Amino acid sequence: MDKYLSGRVRSMVESATLKMAQMARDLKSQGKDVISLSIGEPDFDTPDHIKEAAKIALDEGFTKYSPVPGLVELRQAIVKKFKNENGLEFNTNQIVVSNGAKQSIYNLCMALLDPGDEVIIFTPYWVSYSEIVELAGGVPVFVKSTIETDFKINPKDLIAAIGPKTKAVLFSSPCNPTGSVYTHEELGVIADIIGKRDDILIFSDEIYEHINFGSKHASIGIFDAVKNQTVTINGFSKGYSMTGWRLGYIGGPKWITDACTKIQGQVTSGANTFGQKAAITALEGDQTPTQEMRLAFEKRKHLVRSLLMDIPGVKINDPQGAFYLFPDISFYFGKSYQDYKINNSEDFAEFILKEGLVALVDGGAFGADECIRISYAASEEELVESIKRIKEAVAKLS
Repeated sequence: MDKYLSGRVRSMVESATLKMAQMARDLKSQGKDVISLSIGEPDFDTPDHIKEAAKIALDEGFTKYSPVPGLVELRQAIVKKFKNENGLEFNTNQIVVSNGAKQSIYNLCMALLDPGDEVIIFTPYWVSYSEIVELAGGVPVFVKSTIETDFKINPKDLIAAIGPKTKAVLFSSPCNPTGSVYTHEELGVIADIIGKRDDILIFSDEIYEHINFGSKHASIGIFDAVKNQTVTINGFSKGYSMTGWRLGYIGGPKWITDACTKIQGQVTSGANTFGQKAAITALEGDQTPTQEMRLAFEKRKHLVRSLLMDIPGVKINDPQGAFYLFPDISFYFGKSYQDYKINNSEDFAEFILKEGLVALVDGGAFGADECIRISYAASEEELVESIKRIKEAVAKLS
């Protein structure tokens, strides 16, 4: 029946993170003791005061449609957040609340890209970036980085990638999958490059903003050179452990947010109303749970990184954000065990899942086939056991 599917669906790649999560669930359903380190989801529950705000909103009747770009009171809270935390100045009509930051990125690409428009994507990149760009008719242009540069691009490579068809630059900081964080100074260099072309937009994905272990988070939109060219993407999933609430948002030039509202109005309309009321509490209420979660993730990072460093052949950097490690495991390419032959990161991930019962995500899905993504959004006990299983599994390869 595939012949009845659209060309866009047939050419679309399934999300590698969701695929691996399903494989892990399938093995668990067979009674296998699988530990999943594949999904980018905090293992903490949504803080109680945020959940309570949603219950109150339900009782108060916030169960109807919201305005397409979001409740005015939430957009006002986001304006305050952007100003106080990021130094970004917006009006409420420059904010669009969507069903997750993923929809925010989809809205942007559908509203701004014509067939053949090029979008520069910093590599490694979140798995959905390239697929969303292509779905909108755009052409991804990848600027690569390596573990030796802490997975941060060389500005010269960015300059070389810019061409007459370049429409936008898309990247995340803190980064999924690497955890790398661009500093204020590094973002300033990027802003100077892009600012020389006022027809190039910047889509800055800052969803992991609150999970930052180093210096204060920096937003590229603060630089005058690109202030009017930058759309800042954020949301509630990671910093407030609200993944299932599906709430993301953007702040940007009004002509862009108007276009995104137009797209959203025909696709989903507004996000759930009582969830938006709770999101106001997330932004304006007690930030202690978010701070405690960040500290827990930092502790886990050090734990997992130290354990990985004991595995022969694994190369690893020291990321300063998010909750991922992205080690280079290419040492094992060409090695084998019984019926397994490791030719790439996908083979490696499948081997670890089947032989070690640990679910990871192959780096090829993120544009870096020499690596593997490990989410440490799990208990310390699970993390210790997982790395032990990985170490035992790779010891069988020769």
